[in-house]
Amino acid sequence: MKKLSPIFIIIFLIAACAPAMETPAGTTPNIPTQPTSTQTPMPDALWISPAVPDVLRESANASDLPLVDSSDLATQTLDISDAGSLWIYALVAPFPTVTDGISSADLLNVWKNGSSLTGNGQPLLMAESTLGAFTALWGEPASGAVRTVANDEILAEAWNQPFHWAIIPFEEIKPKWKVLAVDGQSPIRKEFDANLYPLKLTFGLTNAAFELPATNRDDSKMTTVVLTGVTALVRATAFTMETKGVTRPGELVYDWLHGADILHISNEVAFDPSCPYPKPGYTNFILCSDPKYFELLQYVGTDIVELTGDHFADRGAQAMRDTLKMYTDNGIPYYGGGADTTEARKPVLMEVNGNKIAFMGCNGKISYTFVKATDIRPGAADCDYEFFTQQVKDVAAQGYMVIFTFQHEECYHYGPCYRQEEGFHAVADAGSTIVSGSQAHYPHLMEFRGDVFVHFGLGNLFFDQMTYNMPDGSVIDETRREFIDRHVFYDGKYIGTELLTAMLEDFSRPRPMNERERTQFLSEYFAYSGWTESQPVPAPQPTVTLTPIALPKP
Repeated sequence: MKKLSPIFIIIFLIAACAPAMETPAGTTPNIPTQPTSTQTPMPDALWISPAVPDVLRESANASDLPLVDSSDLATQTLDISDAGSLWIYALVAPFPTVTDGISSADLLNVWKNGSSLTGNGQPLLMAESTLGAFTALWGEPASGAVRTVANDEILAEAWNQPFHWAIIPFEEIKPKWKVLAVDGQSPIRKEFDANLYPLKLTFGLTNAAFELPATNRDDSKMTTVVLTGVTALVRATAFTMETKGVTRPGELVYDWLHGADILHISNEVAFDPSCPYPKPGYTNFILCSDPKYFELLQYVGTDIVELTGDHFADRGAQAMRDTLKMYTDNGIPYYGGGADTTEARKPVLMEVNGNKIAFMGCNGKISYTFVKATDIRPGAADCDYEFFTQQVKDVAAQGYMVIFTFQHEECYHYGPCYRQEEGFHAVADAGSTIVSGSQAHYPHLMEFRGDVFVHFGLGNLFFDQMTYNMPDGSVIDETRREFIDRHVFYDGKYIGTELLTAMLEDFSRPRPMNERERTQFLSEYFAYSGWTESQPVPAPQPTVTLTPIALPKP
């Protein structure tokens, strides 16, 4: 073998120690190809795709299989698949969003072309795993169409003005989101059809080494509760029922009401067989309902009745007792009023589809002591806040989600008024899940207190206030506008509220608002609630008291 000369050795060492030459900008460096791994996959090793949502990832982690970073090293993979676990996603926006839904074509156009859904130029927000999942489904998004945010930061980021929309897994839905329908399908509605819904993927294991949950949305774990405002089957409403049919008031909103798992009705008036034939107008304030009107409550599917109203005692103790018996005989529980103080304060505890829900309520009007129950007389429950805040704590500690409703002071503006905030906040802070006002004839604003949804007044449901005369002589018709709140519970949690909106017709009959009416109504009330991005909150209107006015006969 020839020996290398000393000069050649020196030149070789100098070259080895010299710095590497930089690759000119704009060119691809000539990097030697790495050899393909020849490692043998680890027995029973699991690779989890970055597209897998957190809940499925946690399920896989609990399997105790060794995890590897490359699918080449795994004998099992968890990834998007043709069969396996069906995962539903939701298109969401901050709760005070007027838009109710879009088409899948519009959503896909945003993904591919980067146009804005909200009109404010903001990209869709989503977690990295969600981006990976939908990239596999739809291809790479256009530049600027999507921004990734950590799961636990998406909600707060979306609420930063200007508002953002987002795509999240169904299990991430929270009360401050509004879930938007896509192609008419919303995953928080009972009539949801996954076959017609585009925001879904299937994740599967190559080998069934452990069991995955079948889906993240199981109908059997969902409960819907519909809360309503004032019902008083009297005067012009009763006259219309007499002349056009007892069930007429509920016909146009039947699907909303009857479709609920739990339908709440706040019926302020006792049934009395000696009740005189109804006369339209506001001249009579001693109110009663013919017992045959009970058919309307059955027709719409009433599941629970609130008795906090001022007029329950109008026809005396016997009429109240007879009305309580009607409810009991027909299997309809009641709360917020009763045969005596003890019964009036008693909560109603329900468990529907695995969700434990409690109802309690009271009458907070200071001057209306004559309508309150006593130890010997029926009536509404008085708002003893020391008692009720402790009861809320006790019932919540048993795993119940508490819905607390009020008959409170009344005013003819968007509220809140008088001492409403004091009472509503007391029971919210005690641990209620939802706090709602049943007293308002004029709809009131809403707020979130933490994650507690507080709606100070829903407006009328079945009541004859087509107009109202203000003290200055003007006539308003805002009493025709109604909120019907549909609250959604899933797997032991409150996940959100849909604001259904209606317009009163024929002194008795709410109908769903048309698009123009709904847009105006929601825009106004989101502004009143301090949520609208572009509009200032209007100045409070003066509080007024009820003044009798005459209505024309229908």
